[in-house]
Amino acid sequence: MSKEKFEIEYLLKNVSLTVLWNAIGTPLGLSEWFADAITVNGNEYKFTWEKHDQIAKLVAIKPNTFIRFQWEEDTRTDAYFELTIAGNKLTGELALCVTDFAEPNEKADAILLWNQQIDQMKRKKGL
Repeated sequence: MSKEKFEIEYLLKNVSLTVLWNAIGTPLGLSEWFADAITVNGNEYKFTWEKHDQIAKLVAIKPNTFIRFQWEEDTRTDAYFELTIAGNKLTGELALCVTDFAEPNEKADAILLWNQQIDQMKRKKGL
């Protein structure tokens, strides 16, 4: 079964671009809400949750805009996950857009997991 792409947008109020970028674009920021610990070796990131490790390659990054990773298990596929900051020029509010891939029967669980992780980021960052 091949993974399907999905996108989720989270509107964030009263957050600066700098705070949001530090939360998604740095290993320290990601370790505050995305994983328990993150170890970086070049463009290889080891994400740790309790006793489970997962390796991802940093595929692309544009500071203050987006960061894209590809899990080691997805190396020979088009699957990745990306965190993108989008701004509304009229209101000045920022949104965090998540792009990810999941098996069709796991998509709802993946979305629920992202919702929980973004809620955790909001709490940790006071958003």
